[in-house]
Amino acid sequence: MYGKIADFNVFNTDLYQYLKGLFYVTLLSRMLSKMKTKKKLTLKFYQNLGKLFYAVAASDNSVRKIEFDKLKELIIAQWLDLDSIEDNYYEDAAYQIEIVFDWLNSQKFLDATSCYNDFVNYKNEQKHLFSNSINKLIIKTAHAVANSFSGVNKSELILLAKLDLELKK
Repeated sequence: MYGKIADFNVFNTDLYQYLKGLFYVTLLSRMLSKMKTKKKLTLKFYQNLGKLFYAVAASDNSVRKIEFDKLKELIIAQWLDLDSIEDNYYEDAAYQIEIVFDWLNSQKFLDATSCYNDFVNYKNEQKHLFSNSINKLIIKTAHAVANSFSGVNKSELILLAKLDLELKK
């Protein structure tokens, strides 16, 4: 009996072969998942959204506090849970939307066209970041900012229509 146990080769068992195959499948799966390109939003993405939403608010040559307040509300409600990216101060990267909007407003930079064009240029360079769900959230946020003060005016409506067409490209 002891002789047969000594002759037993664990490497020839079905269990060993099964575990070996499972190990290689798991290893290969992990390697492939790391190789896949992942749509990862960046600080620059959020900064350009700040420019866009500022353009919506400034399209009528006036940015009102209620528009900024609405944007801050939407950032907390909709944008913070989008991903886990943080800025250099370990704050959620979505706050870059608010920071850029606030900075442009404090500088009294009312050139909505320039801000909108910066956003469009970024979008065209980084098309892979703009999924259907992201585009819907952008439209929803832009409309909410525009609606926050006395409804949508003509200049805001024109910009929203341009944005809608741009995001459908």
